[in-house]
Amino acid sequence: MSHLSAVSRVLTGKPSMPVLEYLLFDVTADGLQVTASDGDCTIIAKIQIEQVEGSGRFVVPVKTLLEPLKEMPQQMLTFEIDPENYEIFVNYANGKYNFIAHGAEEYPILKQPETDVKTFKISANALLSGINSTIFAVAEDEIRPVMNGIYFDIKADHLTFVASDSKKLVRLINKSVQTGFEGSFILRRKPANLLRGIISKEMQDVVISYDSKTVRIQVDDYQISSSLIEGKFPPYEAVIPKNNTNRMTIDRQECIKTLRRVAVFANPATNQVKFELDKDQLTISAQDIDYSVSGFERIGCSYDCTPLQIGFRANFLIEILNSIPSEEVEFQMSDSFRACLVVPVINNEDEDLMMLIMPMQLADFNG
Repeated sequence: MSHLSAVSRVLTGKPSMPVLEYLLFDVTADGLQVTASDGDCTIIAKIQIEQVEGSGRFVVPVKTLLEPLKEMPQQMLTFEIDPENYEIFVNYANGKYNFIAHGAEEYPILKQPETDVKTFKISANALLSGINSTIFAVAEDEIRPVMNGIYFDIKADHLTFVASDSKKLVRLINKSVQTGFEGSFILRRKPANLLRGIISKEMQDVVISYDSKTVRIQVDDYQISSSLIEGKFPPYEAVIPKNNTNRMTIDRQECIKTLRRVAVFANPATNQVKFELDKDQLTISAQDIDYSVSGFERIGCSYDCTPLQIGFRANFLIEILNSIPSEEVEFQMSDSFRACLVVPVINNEDEDLMMLIMPMQLADFNG
């Protein structure tokens, strides 16, 4: 059931072809292979079966198959398929139901890889960490579609995951990935989210292959194929400031909780909060002039630099802090107008995580 649920998540409410409303079943002596696709992204799951007689390919209506199975306890199922009219009988311990499937003649054939294919391995943990750390920063930009995915920047001795929506940017370098070559591709948001639902920490290596148009990811019993976003990802290193002499270290969870309390008083349109930094003290404040409400809170931190005021969009900053695994984080700033870097005080093994957030102007802030 878990395999069927995972595969069905790729389906959309408005498929490009009617047949893509169905799951493709391919039964052979080796077992059962189930395929689902939305046209751009395809998932294939291999399911072990105890006994099989005959073989065949047919498409199955998703809801008719899955809805009853969701309510069943874990148990053995027996499928009987009439090859003449594709009527399917599902037998289980105390019942049976049946429905009609269809032939698979119209189901699209998965395109074969090009000749120039690059392949590398990455641990399931490393891939999951890369996706979880970056996906919240992926843009939804019709004008610049290259921003609508996670950028895999591949070097011989490391892999960098990057995502940005121009207001925030995440860069995660994983030094455990040794590919021996250089390359890059942009993974769409949807297959990235699907991978999050499939990958578990118990899994081992993931094999990633890609050419100029398609990426294929093999993990455990699953294979995900997706068309790539065409175009060149912007030079992200150029926007990361280098000289950030004003540095504050703070407890991550305490900062998040304070932001949530103070942001209640922010203008809903801007969600702006102001940071006022002084000797080992951070004051976070917010106000909404239209409704004459305001609030502030002081918390301790480690700061021994020039007093500084800087504005942030609270929800963006909370997203960033929620995506950092370290108990403490360091804010690296140069002034009130340039990008601020937020980094973990302690990185995960083999990782170098950096998050960037653009500040907001404080000209109209009187709090």
